[in-house]
Amino acid sequence: MFYFETINNKKILKSDFLTKAQHLFTTRETVVTPKDITGLNELCETNLEDIAKYLNIIKEDIISPVQTHSSNIQTAKKGHSYPNTDALILEDNDIAVLLNFADCTPVILYDGSNNTGAVVHAGWRGTAASIVEKTVKFMQKRYSTKPENITAIIGPAISMNNYEVDKNVFEQLSKTLNKNYSDYFNYNNQTGKYNIDLKTINYHQLEELGILRIDKCNYCTYDSVDVFFSYRKEYGNTARHSAILKLL
Repeated sequence: MFYFETINNKKILKSDFLTKAQHLFTTRETVVTPKDITGLNELCETNLEDIAKYLNIIKEDIISPVQTHSSNIQTAKKGHSYPNTDALILEDNDIAVLLNFADCTPVILYDGSNNTGAVVHAGWRGTAASIVEKTVKFMQKRYSTKPENITAIIGPAISMNNYEVDKNVFEQLSKTLNKNYSDYFNYNNQTGKYNIDLKTINYHQLEELGILRIDKCNYCTYDSVDVFFSYRKEYGNTARHSAILKLL
């Protein structure tokens, strides 16, 4: 179940499924990534300092990649940069990883048996490329991670009602699933387009890998634009909320 907590009286979102690692989703109040929005830089800098203090590290040890809607995965190391990367693996408890979102699906993975984890950026392209599945398999190969030991947290993202795609995108997404689920799309006979639920597709991808402990957030970024950021609702002129993970 998801719940709000505060850092210096500003909202963050967390899940009670994950208690053995520090994690959070920022909100408009705790934003740390202004993009090109004028006037947010100072607030973002203050929030980043507050979050680093909350995590008991310095802000320079919060590692964030350059996201490009790829399915590229890297292991986070202190002092390194990560261009063209949309999933960061975390194995070092002296750093944290942070990825940014504004309608795309954030997925946090945590392997309790090895104390390792990951944050994944799953927009439609990443979801179509099975980035969550690839991240889990990366963890299996590197750490001998077992699916039954993974906790998966699917954060706030755009809902099916507000996310319409064409047939080509629908077909690419459908191919990532082995079963014929009916709960992740609606077809509009009048427009010939599909409304898609990326959170539910990622949920089923995780299920099919044998992961059973999954918390899926009900918040829609489009409908809850007073709390989160929505690229579609705000016509691209928006900052980003973030998913952050730190090992204990």
